[in-house]
Amino acid sequence: MGAGREVAISLDGVRGKNVMQLKKLNTALFPVRYNDKYYADALASGEFTKLAYYSDICVGSIACRLEKKEGGAIRAYIMTLGVLAPYRGLGIGTRLLNHVLYLCSKQNIPEIYLHVQTNNEDAINFYKKFGFEITETIKKYYTNIDPPRLLCTYQAHRYITS
Repeated sequence: MGAGREVAISLDGVRGKNVMQLKKLNTALFPVRYNDKYYADALASGEFTKLAYYSDICVGSIACRLEKKEGGAIRAYIMTLGVLAPYRGLGIGTRLLNHVLYLCSKQNIPEIYLHVQTNNEDAINFYKKFGFEITETIKKYYTNIDPPRLLCTYQAHRYITS
């Protein structure tokens, strides 16, 4: 990652043949193990789930689930968004989130939400930069992490247009 050298960040869809990359990233990034339903939801969301590559190295991902609310409206749930530590601060997370925000805007999806551990100040500040707001704190959301953490729910109603 030499100074003055521009390295391209590229996004690629998650499919059956590369879902193992998402599984490996999740194992490295998150303190929980995701079940088969998580991966089925990620694959079913199509363009809403992406792998991020930095100089052709898979370094991050975003995985969403599209949910139908009462009345038929669709909302997007960001199940996971993560970038490997050595690659943070390079715009990769921003690129991933902007991709989903753009898709939501294009498809008239008015609600996006996610959960984040309350002690993850970097993530909370990251989402706030995009207009997400804390709407709820959920105690013992993760029951299998010792000690259990508090989680915050965020929603955004502002989208980018390009």
